[in-house]
Amino acid sequence: MAAALFKENGALSVTECWGDDVPDGVVTSFPLAVQKQSDETVVFSWVIWPDKATRDVGAAAMADPRMTRIGPQGVPFDAKRMIFGGFRVLLSS
Repeated sequence: MAAALFKENGALSVTECWGDDVPDGVVTSFPLAVQKQSDETVVFSWVIWPDKATRDVGAAAMADPRMTRIGPQGVPFDAKRMIFGGFRVLLSS
C-alpha cells in the first residue's frame, strides 16, 4: 500500500528487501544502526524518483492519512529507528 502511495505521488519504483544475511558489525552495521533486537530483522527499502523536485513533493505521501492505515495496527515498524536520505546517482549499469 505504501508503494502505491509513493507511485501515486510521482515515484518511478519502490523496492522493499527483507534482511536475509545482515550480520552484526563491531564498529557499524545495519543492525547496530537501527538498534535491532534479537527478534527483529533489518528491512532495506528505496524509492526511485525522477528528480529531486518530484521527490520533495512526493514525500508528502508520508502525511497522507492512508499511510497510517497500513497494516492492522498501522505502520508495522518503529519509524523512530528508520534511516533515510536522498542520494544522487553516480553510476547505474
